[in-house]
Amino acid sequence: MTTDTPHTLPDGRPIPLMTGPELPMLESWLEFHRATLALKCAGLDDAQARVASVEPSSLTLLGLVQHLAEVERNWFQRVIGGLELPPVFDGDASGYVLDPARDLDEALAIWRREVERGRELYAGWSLDDTGRMVDAPFTGTEVSLRWVFIHMIEEYARHNGHADLLRERIDGVTGA
Repeated sequence: MTTDTPHTLPDGRPIPLMTGPELPMLESWLEFHRATLALKCAGLDDAQARVASVEPSSLTLLGLVQHLAEVERNWFQRVIGGLELPPVFDGDASGYVLDPARDLDEALAIWRREVERGRELYAGWSLDDTGRMVDAPFTGTEVSLRWVFIHMIEEYARHNGHADLLRERIDGVTGA
């Protein structure tokens, strides 16, 4: 598999690179996980996206999409880009955002916009380039683009596990 040949799974998600330079490999893993989140939301209506996992949790697919839009904004725009930006959504105490005024289509569009803006900001960076953390208790701590990519991959992988369980609860769809 070469870095310039696109390969996808039958469900349309990109297959992460298995060889090649580190930055394209990390980018491909992050793209795979982003596509997995989108797949978990595909074909759902707004009411389905608001179905909570299991009491007492209020976690929903809509909340996960909103949370991951905030995560994208935080790590790529605020930390790497050095931009001073407010949150995108109103949140709840759980840390998993649920702005009830937003529907699934709107939340996905915002999430995609945050992803794209992040890509623009780190374009041309090396994995050793650094930004600074903006939230306590690590405010001001230097962090490399490599660290941010690894963190984002684990963040999406963890939340895609949640998304898989949520989707199974909604309509029985499992896997991926």
